[in-house]
Amino acid sequence: MAAHMSPLHYDAWFDLVPLALIEFNEHGRVLRANSALSATLGYATPAGTHLADCPPAMQRLCGWDAPLTLLTLGPEDPPLHAHVIQPRHQGSAAKLCSQVWAQAESDSSQPTRFLCAIKEHSVQAEDVEATAHITSDADAAPVPEMGQLLHELSTILESTPAGIAYLRNGRLVRCNQRFERMLGLTPGSIVGQGIVALEGLDPRIDQLISEVSASIRTHGHYESEIELSKPGELARWYALSVRLIGPGPQPSETIAVLTDITHTRSQQAQLEALGRDRNLQADRMRAILDSVFVGIVTLDDRGIAWMNRSARRMFAGNLSDFLGHPLSTVATPDLDHPFRLTDYLDDLRDGQSHTFECQVVGRDGRVFWVVGNAVVTYGEANQRHVTYALLDIDRRREAEAQSAEAQATLQRIIEMAPMAIHLVDARNLHLIQANQTAAEFMAVDLHTAIGQPPEILYGPERGKLLRADMQAALNEAHMVHREYKVPSKTNGHLVWDVNYLPLVGDDDNTDQLLIVATDVTAQRAAEQARLEAAIAQREMLVREVHHRIKNNLQGVAGLLQQIAARKPEVAPAIAEVVGQVQAIAQVYGLQVGSGGPLRLRSVVDAIASSVQRTFGRTISVLVDGAHVDDWQLPEAESIPIALSLNELLTNALKHGPGSTPIQCTVQANDTAVRINIRNPGYLKEGFSVDRVPGGVSGLGLVRALLPRRSARLTVTQDGAYVLTSVDLAPPGIKLAPPQQTQAQHESTGRQTTLWPQ
Repeated sequence: MAAHMSPLHYDAWFDLVPLALIEFNEHGRVLRANSALSATLGYATPAGTHLADCPPAMQRLCGWDAPLTLLTLGPEDPPLHAHVIQPRHQGSAAKLCSQVWAQAESDSSQPTRFLCAIKEHSVQAEDVEATAHITSDADAAPVPEMGQLLHELSTILESTPAGIAYLRNGRLVRCNQRFERMLGLTPGSIVGQGIVALEGLDPRIDQLISEVSASIRTHGHYESEIELSKPGELARWYALSVRLIGPGPQPSETIAVLTDITHTRSQQAQLEALGRDRNLQADRMRAILDSVFVGIVTLDDRGIAWMNRSARRMFAGNLSDFLGHPLSTVATPDLDHPFRLTDYLDDLRDGQSHTFECQVVGRDGRVFWVVGNAVVTYGEANQRHVTYALLDIDRRREAEAQSAEAQATLQRIIEMAPMAIHLVDARNLHLIQANQTAAEFMAVDLHTAIGQPPEILYGPERGKLLRADMQAALNEAHMVHREYKVPSKTNGHLVWDVNYLPLVGDDDNTDQLLIVATDVTAQRAAEQARLEAAIAQREMLVREVHHRIKNNLQGVAGLLQQIAARKPEVAPAIAEVVGQVQAIAQVYGLQVGSGGPLRLRSVVDAIASSVQRTFGRTISVLVDGAHVDDWQLPEAESIPIALSLNELLTNALKHGPGSTPIQCTVQANDTAVRINIRNPGYLKEGFSVDRVPGGVSGLGLVRALLPRRSARLTVTQDGAYVLTSVDLAPPGIKLAPPQQTQAQHESTGRQTTLWPQ
């Protein structure tokens, strides 16, 4: 037994066995004896007692009255049998029968132990012998091995999930480990103590002890569910069952069983909470259904069971007016009305629905159309429930009729409109719909055009152009405007103004493209005529103004020359001013005959001629480059550059001695222009044009007038000549655009695409 069970457990279950047991070694020393032995013999035999000190009856039962025979008993030998007649009271005696087994330890060095089991039988004193003897009773019935029996009993009780305790006269004799763990006790701390030792563990245990004692005395059993908590752990629920197992009116022996039902109680609480949640959810669902605009009607076997607020408003009544009535009470007299003929419900399984449209009559007499769904569900008792969801579509039907009428009206307007309207599919650009005017724009038969791509409707070249413009409108996702000049057999060209508008469907995706084309040939011709007339009038006024300014400037120059003749002392200064005034007059004179910006070459020639007339000395003007005639002067730069050229040529004549002609060369390419003025003479030592101070004449005036960001002045010595260079670049000057492009831009302000032939 020691090999299979710990000493603590062996002692516990040794005392739990109701059969009287005593264990001793080969020296006759008592190792342990259970309480049943004391109850059977009437006296205690504590551990450590020697059998030689025990009464003779005890020695006979244990075989110690013949030690030599006992010590020859081996673990494999059958047990020794003995019996003793022990008087109890008058006319009665007890026959004590015993069996002794030899037990071997796993360690052979340990002494042999013996286990004696004693059983009591009540007999009459005159019918039994008064002596006891030790015998080998071969005919006696075999008794199971007690050690194996204890081991099996211990294994069963320790492996059970319940806590089990054995109490005798209110004292806890034995309990398994699970019983101790459930109560949060230290193993072995409560065994052998009275039940009052459990008081103080939990306040609920104190009350429980009194309830158990009262119930055992009254009924012989007690059953209840208790909640116990351990320090640092959550409370747990246990089912407690206490039953009386001993005879007699007083509770002598009881068995207490504790079963952990925490999980069951938790599930029960969850089920109760689920039930409450279901009720709450049902209330919430009805509150939600009361807030929707769809009429909800629930029917059971008796008829209408519930209606939401929208259904009551729809039927013009209260729930009490319809409760228990069939739904056909609000149906029209039609025999096949869905509220009256409900065969379709028999074909529906749980959760399936049936959709219908019908007319409904309210209690106020209003007849209106509804669209509904009938849903069949089955309850716990397989009871069928039908729920109708009804939507008032009377207004929708009116709106559909109005929409159809508006659609027809719009279609008539489109057909009669003087503009070409056609609709194409955004996916493949195939024609979906077009009016008669669109057939003129496409120049095809309308009946054969539907469903065709642009390449078929307009030809390969035109179709390619139209497809690119359509795709551009779809990619940009907003309206795109185009203007086409289409060749015509009778009127030369027709101008069509076309708008491409992507149409977005219900899914926020562009599914169609609307094309609206308008013949604006007459309108564009009228606009062009008005624009040309306005331009001609403007040019005439500008030329008149420039002519008058030129005349006035020449008059001023004449007055200055008269003053110089009367006052020779100021003649040199006045001569410079006269040259400047005449240079400005030359610019305005050139603008009189020009229809736009001045050509740079014309300005150079005019200024050179004016200076040559003033000083009477030849100025040779040369040009170099293919783009000389293409460069123009903006209106804001024409006068400053003309005055600068006048000052440079005048300065070259003043400082260039002799009668050698002054050379003026204009060099031009497609990015800039250089003007070189070459005259005989020498610069002062260390001369720099950057050091020339500003003034009202000469190089100082030139530096002040030339535009800084687009002009550069340099003066260098070139042998016996002084070379003055002026470099001009945009934006101080600009290249003249092609005549056709400029006229188109200024006249229309829009881009017109020429339709391919």
